[in-house]
Amino acid sequence: MADRQAFFEYINSGYATKGDAINIGAAMLDGETVTNAMVKIPLKTLNRHGLIAGATGTGKTKTLQIIAENLSDKGIPVLLMDIKGDLSGIAQPGTANAKIEERHAAIGFPYSANKFPTEILTLSEQEGVRLRATVSEFGPVLLSRILELSDVQAGIVAVIFKYCDDHKMPLLDLKDFKKILQYATAEGKDEFAQEYGRISSSSTGSILRKVVELEQQGADLFFGEKSFDTDDLIRIDENGRGYINIIRLTDIQDRPKLFSTFMLSLLAEIYATFPEQGDSDRPELVIFIDEAHLIFNEASSALLNQIESIVKLIRSKGVGLYFVTQNPTDVPDAVLSQLGLKIQHALRAFTAKDRKAIKLTAENYPLSEYYKTDEVLTALGIGEALVSALNEKGIPTPLARTMLRAPMSRMDVLTNGELADLLKTSKLIPKYNTVVDGESAYELLTEKIETANRKEAKEKAQKESESARRTTTSRGSSSRRSTANPWLKTLSSPTVIRSVLGILGKMMRK
Repeated sequence: MADRQAFFEYINSGYATKGDAINIGAAMLDGETVTNAMVKIPLKTLNRHGLIAGATGTGKTKTLQIIAENLSDKGIPVLLMDIKGDLSGIAQPGTANAKIEERHAAIGFPYSANKFPTEILTLSEQEGVRLRATVSEFGPVLLSRILELSDVQAGIVAVIFKYCDDHKMPLLDLKDFKKILQYATAEGKDEFAQEYGRISSSSTGSILRKVVELEQQGADLFFGEKSFDTDDLIRIDENGRGYINIIRLTDIQDRPKLFSTFMLSLLAEIYATFPEQGDSDRPELVIFIDEAHLIFNEASSALLNQIESIVKLIRSKGVGLYFVTQNPTDVPDAVLSQLGLKIQHALRAFTAKDRKAIKLTAENYPLSEYYKTDEVLTALGIGEALVSALNEKGIPTPLARTMLRAPMSRMDVLTNGELADLLKTSKLIPKYNTVVDGESAYELLTEKIETANRKEAKEKAQKESESARRTTTSRGSSSRRSTANPWLKTLSSPTVIRSVLGILGKMMRK
């Protein structure tokens, strides 16, 4: 048995903070909670990103909920990806019971139920605030990476965007983009060849097929207007609490390309629009990406490079990214190395491959004289986790097996009636849920093609009319020439002709 008092001091000194922090639970030793050995995460380091991992049913979602609630209480807005559909209960207070009271008594502070300001967002036709972005905002580089285009095809996309910029043709939705692709190798091929060089129809055809594939995953609902303003993610309510924005993704689990398209677009937009924060004492926004393997499993190497770059750069904007997944190996090493907070729930060792993965996972955590990490990973109970964070100086804290506090809000979904009432009070639904189909590249190109067709038809009609007029004039001139000479008219009369024939007949008889 280790010395509990020494352990208590070890944890409290390692997690001591001078600034503000969130308290997620108390450390455990030899399987028992050490009361008041608090595991706290400084707000100052929450933009250093993090990982919440563990097998199904070990409490990852509740841990996410705990952190989101505490951030909201500190006035920090949160964005949650709700793929399983079990986070909407944050909008309603939780209910105490004997197990929760016992847990909190062991941790060292009482349980309090509370609800939090919540906004429900959606990428699809589910109820909620509609999230959209225009193709122009997405940009040629990101669009090419999402479509997994070759360098040649990516160059064509860049030319397409340049043409639209030069000719003031907004690319709002995929309909616009498909129209300009077709125009570049059909009606407008000569124009494109003159201004930007000839574009291969086989290349545009290949790009078009990739766009159709993206549409089949529902991207046509995402691209368009009105474009979502990322400033609406960082709202604070009248009580000074940050809004918890929940994106409902329950119906796109089988459409990972749409999910990764949205995520990269959102992160790129946040990076482009949020001001630099430098070494701030608190984050501006914290984003939790549940089922993170959906992003990484389907990503090309170019897309992974883009994700890695954003993860490295976006923290300077005061934004923290937290990946939630079953196994740390779901996250690429280049991204994993950027994560300051790691919360590891239990892993299951059913196979030799599982045991190997557990050993690899254990190596991601600091060494501890109090734990054999690989053994603890399989012995953690529900609502327990190994925690390794960064202190205010950026130094890793001691590894702590932690009894996590219970969520203050409901650990279940909203009823249909509660959801309807929440949506009625939303200030964003009137702003974003009206469909806008303004004049864009599709309409402008259609008008341009129709104008060219009308001009061509008019020119053709004029040519045909002129040709017919010349033919009529030619016939009239020939007729006039044949009747203009009176001697010719006299000689060609029937009387003269009969007389001549009569004379010739008499001469032949003689």
